[in-house]
Amino acid sequence: MCGIVGLFLKKPALQPALGEHLSKMLATMSARGPDSAGIAVYGDGSNDRRKLTLRSDSAATDDEMVAQLGALLGTPVDLVRRSNHVVLSIPSDGLAQTTAWLQQHRPDIYVVSAGSHMEIYKEVGLPEQVAERFSLAGMHGTHGIGHTRMATESAVTTKGAHPFSTGADQCLVHNGSLSNHNSVRRTLKREGLQFETENDSEVAAGYLTWRMREGDSLKQALTSSLDALDGFFTFVVGTRTGFAVLRDPIACKPAILAESDDYVAFGSEFRALSVLPGIDRARVFEPEPATVYAWERA
Repeated sequence: MCGIVGLFLKKPALQPALGEHLSKMLATMSARGPDSAGIAVYGDGSNDRRKLTLRSDSAATDDEMVAQLGALLGTPVDLVRRSNHVVLSIPSDGLAQTTAWLQQHRPDIYVVSAGSHMEIYKEVGLPEQVAERFSLAGMHGTHGIGHTRMATESAVTTKGAHPFSTGADQCLVHNGSLSNHNSVRRTLKREGLQFETENDSEVAAGYLTWRMREGDSLKQALTSSLDALDGFFTFVVGTRTGFAVLRDPIACKPAILAESDDYVAFGSEFRALSVLPGIDRARVFEPEPATVYAWERA
């Protein structure tokens, strides 16, 4: 099963309501994925700073961690906590030092994502509860994607929840199943990619990261995945500048897109789109099989 939602806002005036709309869309997909949920939000940021989203249950050590990282990097480090996730804001050139320090001194902390504009929050539980836990409705941004999971091939854990991020400001959510993910994972490991789970969706995210690292555009990477990844799937991929949708050549997984002057929206079912304002004026259509649909800002 699993449910996917995505929203790309065309008008800056709508950005304060991004989280509110996404949280409503996510809740409609609860029946498709009651085990866990996650959301990637793209918002404010700058090229000279990096956001590290971390899963950290120990709020008592936040001040100590900020002080130690600030001393290590020689500059102040900002921290914002949302439930059991925190977002660190660090200089871009301090990313490697920070991740190495976390591995050595705080192995209890799970690095969920990294990027200049992206934050990812995910946890086990009903999607509506997860959205409330992280105060998703209060978040603003330019675009975002979300996922509700029904675990059929692996354990119900935070690490196994979507979205998966394997590159800066890159993430993927997936509905379906890949049959050759183990062989693709071995190939990607030889190319230097690292994986946190055995989930096939993380392999799909890693494949796209690798292809774009090698020079492909997002559209080119997705197109090549049609040959490289065997199985049935619907992918929604987020990047710093936009998002893209791809269904496999058989397209057995449900998918609906809507586009208006205000936004582009994706849902596994129309009910995810029905909660959006002005949906009656949008062009609603089913994406074609093996066809990349992408919306990006300059």
